[in-house]
This record gives sequence, structure tokens and C-alpha cells, in this order.
Amino acid sequence: MTAYGPVVERLRARGIVELRAMCGREKQRAAVMETMRPERYGVEAREVIEARDVDVVLILTSMPEHAGLARAALRAGKHVLVEKPMATTLAEGRELVELAERSSGHLVCAPFTTLSPTFRTLAGRIRRGDIGTPCSARARYGWSGPDWNEWFYKRGGGCLFDLAVYNITTLTGLLGPVQRVMAMTGVAVSEREMLGRRVRVEAEDNAQVLLDFGRSTFAVVTSGFTMQQYRCPAVEIYGTEGTVQMLGDDWDPDGYELWQNTAGAWQVFKETAPDWSWTEGLSHLIACLRTGRKPGVTPEHALHVLEILIRAGESGRDGRALPLETRFEALEIEEPQAMGSAHRVHDRSREH
Repeated sequence: MTAYGPVVERLRARGIVELRAMCGREKQRAAVMETMRPERYGVEAREVIEARDVDVVLILTSMPEHAGLARAALRAGKHVLVEKPMATTLAEGRELVELAERSSGHLVCAPFTTLSPTFRTLAGRIRRGDIGTPCSARARYGWSGPDWNEWFYKRGGGCLFDLAVYNITTLTGLLGPVQRVMAMTGVAVSEREMLGRRVRVEAEDNAQVLLDFGRSTFAVVTSGFTMQQYRCPAVEIYGTEGTVQMLGDDWDPDGYELWQNTAGAWQVFKETAPDWSWTEGLSHLIACLRTGRKPGVTPEHALHVLEILIRAGESGRDGRALPLETRFEALEIEEPQAMGSAHRVHDRSREH
């Protein structure tokens, strides 16, 4: 919850939200009580979900718990923000989408990479044909891995659900639904140091995922708890007339570069929104509730990403290219208004 704290505080300072109730582990209590001051803390999750004075439920637990809590909150008529992934099985994901269709509440699923101004600018350029027809793409996100909770390395965790989900959300947001997926996955580091003890790694910590968008358009995603550092673009889209590539990470963009054959040179665009945060999905949801707009992130998109992650894991185990069943409608993307060119240095920490 500490990651979402700044967003909550900004909304609360404007009188838009009130923090009514929270539940969490005992060791989190002191920091949360000092910084966020909820009206009720330490209550059970069920009490938060069923509380009459709660309109929006944030689900920020370990990944295997996401689906069950989101299901309960939707059934209670709440608006729900659930961290990634929305579920760890396709059956749970489908159930959430069906519940969201019937529920009076919205369901918004992280990651929220498609909401960043940089993503929206790139999407606009691609859709206008600034690089011609997209043919190929590459994306990467990884680091050395968490050392604070072992569930990242157990069944229901792994680098696909925790890391590759960002790139796959971004690529499908830019290029549309995937038709087939094939992957190589494995455990590169069999044991990890975890809070002073060694734990056995069960879920994949290293992955290469190949995506087939149809029309001979392909993409590869490199991800894992095996990447110490890197110096390359987060996302690269290659078209018949040019190339566009996002700098930084797609959850924390740092501007972009554009090559067009007609220009014959790289054009470099500094980041115009360095303060944009990967937690801004909450601000987006609240804004939609206040204006009556439909959220720009959809459960159907999240379900498609979930199926890709699950099929990638299956492909990594048996070596087959697997077809996908889910689809989603093209995202409605409003390009950001032109902003100033000032660029500020901002924190590139991956501790999120």
C-alpha cells in the first residue's frame, strides 16, 4: 500500500477520496499508520469489502489472492482496482470479466502502462502511420529479483506474472490482440536468499516470449529475475517506414526516439511527464467515477494478457506454439496535449 500512498494522499488533499479502512500484515502497520492514517486498520479483508462506507477496493496482496478478493468485491458492488495479474488461472480471469459485466462497479486491472502520456504518444504515432506498418517489436523488463517474500518464486508467482506482464500489456496495447504464443522459460537460479534463509525456486525466473499478432507481425519479450542491469529501450516497434522506441521502462518511461526514413535521422523526445507513476491507475479510476466515463483500461484486455502469460508458461514446458482464444477491442487512446520540453531527473528505482 505504501506505493499507492502518494496517489491516495494527493486525492485526499483535494477532498476527492477518504481512506476508510485497510487490512494488512502486522509488520506493515506502523509505517502505514504513520503515513496514511486510515480510519480503520487491521480489519479483515471481508470487512473492507462489505463495508457500506467503502466505494472503491484496492487489492494489493500477493498474486494468488487477487482473483478471490476481486470476485468478492465485485459481488459486493464495489469498484475494484486489482494489482497484476488479475488472476493466476484463466478460469478465474474469465469469471472476473463476467462478473464485471454484471456488476455495478468497475474493474480496473494493473499494470497501467497504457495510461502513461508516453505510451499514448507512441500509440498515436503508430496509428497515424508515422513508422508505416508495424512488422516486428521487442520489449524487455527484468531485474535481479525480490528478496522480501518467497511467493514470487513459488507456483502462482514467477517472472511472467510479475514482470513480463508489463511488456505484454504495452505491446498488445500498441499492436492489438495476439494470435499465438511460444516461449522458452526456466529456472536459472535454483535457490534464492530470502530474509536470511535459502528458498527453493519453483516458478520460472527466466523467460523469452514470442508473440504472433498475425499478418506476419511478431514480437519478443525478454524478462526475468536474472537481469542485473541494462542499457536499451524498453519497447521497440519496427515498421515498414521507420522505428519508434520507448526509453526507460514502460512502467516508468523516459521519453522516446523516432526514426523515419523520410527524415533520415533519429529524433529524440525528452520525457514530458517525469512525475507520472505506475500507480496512476487509481487516479484514472477515480476520475472516471467522477465524470461518468468508462475506464481506459478494460478487463477484457487484462484477460487477454493473462491468457498470454499462462500459455507462455505452458509453451515453455512443452515447446509448442499455442493459439489464444481471448480477444479485446482496440483501446480508446487520447493523445496527450503538447507539453513543455523541460526534463527533470527522476527516480528510476525498480522497488515497486
